[in-house]
Amino acid sequence: MSPEACVTDLPAPGWMAAEQAALRSARAADHLPHALLIHEAPGSGGEWLALWAASLVLCEHPDRAPCGTCRACRRVSARAHPDLAFLGLEEESRQIRIEQVRELSAELALTSHGGGYKVAIISPADALNRFAANALLKTLEEPPARTLLILVVTQPSRLPATVLSRCQRLRVRAPQRAQSLAWLRAARGPHEWAAALDALGEAPVLVADCDPAQVAAIATEVHQGLEALAGGAGDVAGIAERWSRAEVALRLRCIENWLTDRIRRAEGEGLFMTEVRAAPYLSAGRQVLNIRELFGLAEEARELRATLDVPLNRGLALEALLRRLVP
Repeated sequence: MSPEACVTDLPAPGWMAAEQAALRSARAADHLPHALLIHEAPGSGGEWLALWAASLVLCEHPDRAPCGTCRACRRVSARAHPDLAFLGLEEESRQIRIEQVRELSAELALTSHGGGYKVAIISPADALNRFAANALLKTLEEPPARTLLILVVTQPSRLPATVLSRCQRLRVRAPQRAQSLAWLRAARGPHEWAAALDALGEAPVLVADCDPAQVAAIATEVHQGLEALAGGAGDVAGIAERWSRAEVALRLRCIENWLTDRIRRAEGEGLFMTEVRAAPYLSAGRQVLNIRELFGLAEEARELRATLDVPLNRGLALEALLRRLVP
């Protein structure tokens, strides 16, 4: 499963109409920023919007851009436009490195082939390491004329404040369930989309690139295991060992989503305590939950998923995480 791997073959997400209108209006008034930060909810289509914005400025028909049919728009859709550059993760790397940023900056300094804009899309920009982010600052501070730099992020807090302050932010929120289902059916046909969304959250662009039946089955297994552990039952070591054998990233995402759901439900029921305690996080016998610890646990699951490419004993890492659920 690869999030937003092929966004160009997907239909327009209807929940982004307001963001598209804002960009079109800025383009018509010649007020587009030189750096745009698209802060997306995970799987909501931030990269799709970045490509749409690239078509907006590179389209051969400015009066109706993006037309979607001219040579420039087709090239953007195919990621083959000579004035459009992409910067992302290479191979199995979890970071965007300084060498990549330097190459991009050199490319943006060249004259555009079409005599108009040059566009660069960095996604996921929150994967820029510290050195790469600092190297990007020079381009942000002294951007070449008619250059649009688009950063797509899910966690802008991972970027230095100096980078954030030089970008105009555009927020893409998660769609409503009805919007997600309608879009997924139009994009990929009738499948078990509701169950997949239950597992991964309102992340339709992420869900569109997976097998919904497989996701639903794994999510059911994970949720049942977590409920058993939270209730004081289940074999932590055995569950961790089984889950470490396949689809670890998907299982960790299911754990994150399950924890997030518990946080939301508990918040609605007024069960949170705000002070830090050493008690179990999810004890079935207690009617209070520690919000700080729950958020911390979800963050640890997210961090573990982000470091799966480095050498580690996945079974032991999962076991350490799951033991914190046991009352």
